[in-house]
Amino acid sequence: MKKTLILFAALIAAIPAFSQVLDQHGHAVDTTEIYGERADSLDAAVFVSRQAGNYLSKGKEIRTEVISAAGLCKMACCNLAESFENSASVTVGYSDAVTGARQIRLLGLSGVYTQMLDENRPVMRGLSAPFGLSYVPGQWLESIQIAKGASSVINGVESMTGQINMEHRKPTDEKPLFLNGAVMSDTKMDFNFASSLQMGYKWSTVILGHVSGNIAPHDMDGDGFIDEPKMLQFNLANRWLYQADNGVQVRFGVRALQDSRLGGQMLKGKDGENVYYDKDTYTLFPKEGQVDPWGSDILNRSINGYMKIGIPLSEDNSQNIALVGDYSYQDMDSYFGSTKYVAGQHSAFGNLLYQNEINESHKFTLGMSATYDRYMEDFRRAIWFDAKENVAERAGLTQMAVGGVFGEYTYHAGDKFSAIVGLRGDWYKKSGTKIEGRFSPRVTLKYMPVDEIVIRANGGRGVRYSTPLIDNIGVFSTGKLFKGAYNEHILEDAWTFGGNITYYMPFGASSNTYLSFDYFRTQFTQQMVVDYERFANVIDFYALDGGRSFTDNFQLDFSVDPVERFNITATFRYTNAKIELAERGLVEKPMTSRFKGVLNLQYATNLNKWIFDFTASLNGSCRVYDFMKDLKDADGNLLYENGRTPMYPLLYAQVTRRFKGWDVYVGAENLTNFRQKNAVIGAANPRQPSFDASCIWGPLMGIKAHVGFRFTLWKKA
Repeated sequence: MKKTLILFAALIAAIPAFSQVLDQHGHAVDTTEIYGERADSLDAAVFVSRQAGNYLSKGKEIRTEVISAAGLCKMACCNLAESFENSASVTVGYSDAVTGARQIRLLGLSGVYTQMLDENRPVMRGLSAPFGLSYVPGQWLESIQIAKGASSVINGVESMTGQINMEHRKPTDEKPLFLNGAVMSDTKMDFNFASSLQMGYKWSTVILGHVSGNIAPHDMDGDGFIDEPKMLQFNLANRWLYQADNGVQVRFGVRALQDSRLGGQMLKGKDGENVYYDKDTYTLFPKEGQVDPWGSDILNRSINGYMKIGIPLSEDNSQNIALVGDYSYQDMDSYFGSTKYVAGQHSAFGNLLYQNEINESHKFTLGMSATYDRYMEDFRRAIWFDAKENVAERAGLTQMAVGGVFGEYTYHAGDKFSAIVGLRGDWYKKSGTKIEGRFSPRVTLKYMPVDEIVIRANGGRGVRYSTPLIDNIGVFSTGKLFKGAYNEHILEDAWTFGGNITYYMPFGASSNTYLSFDYFRTQFTQQMVVDYERFANVIDFYALDGGRSFTDNFQLDFSVDPVERFNITATFRYTNAKIELAERGLVEKPMTSRFKGVLNLQYATNLNKWIFDFTASLNGSCRVYDFMKDLKDADGNLLYENGRTPMYPLLYAQVTRRFKGWDVYVGAENLTNFRQKNAVIGAANPRQPSFDASCIWGPLMGIKAHVGFRFTLWKKA
């Protein structure tokens, strides 16, 4: 029934959407004031034409890094997780060595503290978070905006470290057909298509499709565990735009996907064939001589529909109202050895806004919003611990709701100074608890004493419900005992403050030469702590409850075009992350890299016929968990001297040849062939408490080559 529902829903278009009309100056105005300057506006197009793949937006009030369409083509970019390799702001790594789940870090903290937005609708929440980055094909996107710090209050205050907003290909694009295909040396294949069609001047639509798979398994380090799971994903979306003569705009769309993945051990059967994990036959105590691999089997299915409606209330659109609505269902059937986690999540989001632009200097937005999440969970975990079988079970319904009102005032003093002051009042309610209220202020300031210097500062509060098991899905890929509040959903509460100064320098072949420095600090007043070190072979979940947890993040960016069509971008980020653990006091947060440096070079020949991209990154060390300090390699040498991981470099290269309507590209990743040693702890016997595949800090696979093509059919005049 679920498969039928998804396939049926993928064929129909859903619900209405928001408005963007012209203001008194003839400029496009977002009636929701959600994402300000559009990614497909004139300024962004100029950057793309100059091959600026990554740049800092000069016009944004908050510190915003933009990855443009050109930046999304610098690598194979099969999905969103692979689109951040040129950015030191965002670090992407694996949650574990089994499932292939990817997680980001922004300002040194897990991606669950970063609000992910799909054209300013909150996405990748709850069950969709662990694999959500893999469900956004890079070639579906037009650009990505990475905003650091406490952003606008309009979309809620779940953003503690920042927001990442994705702009998809638009229904109004003059591209009736776009195709992209790529194949990797590890046999992973990826195919995307997009079709933007205009049906008169009122209606337009874009159809987006994606299929990817990983056919042949690899075990490069010979530990018996395949480095990436066998997987197959289907993804289909349809987006519509209606523009009425009176200025009303309606946007609506639907998306459906199915993703299956099988990971873990690959053992040899009696006949020499490869044998993989089978959730239906796996047993915690196999018979002697029985080939019974440990592994994971995950099936994710989801459907999403959204609407955005915008209505101008005045001829010049200085007053308008907007309604944003979103509904999604996520189904996750997952098995890890003798652990079962089968869950479904219904989520709904609504936002009603009124905006009034009094004049060019003063504008305010008032609104109310609500978010509702309904989880149905069936959890059973059987492990071998303390010389006996230990079983943890939970099955039931959890409901979490947030309702709030907000106001935001914007002041502009020409181009010199601007200020955005916002305040939200939210009321939180979950199953079996009383309503809790939170007031969340946020302030953003921007000052340009001269045209070449931009100074920004911002700060505010962030609040979110934790979902401990899903937020830390790697814990399932261990033999450890769960203890404490792993079934609870505490309200995490944090304050983030910081600023940025950017100097645009008068040299280079373009006006995009800049040096930028920023600093941000995130400090928690309440947090869900996942402690691997309090007890041996135990993962302890508990609330921070007055303890200290903070992260200081420093970053330096430099970009220059020394000659025409040649861009050099260098970035360095340093992170100081500390947390107070039970019975240990304040310590450096484990598995958090201290620094990262990125150098990107891009050169294009005349008329962009050839494009050469090269990226080098240096990744700093991190403190490992205490139980990892004595681990040794095959030669008996300590893997982690002084309890820290080694620094390591990563190199990427790609060459693109452009023809009329066609791009052909070839490239390679991880040219240094660096891999984390002993990524799976206790791989020889995954049924023991010491087994742990969640302690990942580096790449799991060595060098990978890729070849691909892009085809664009432009609309005839």
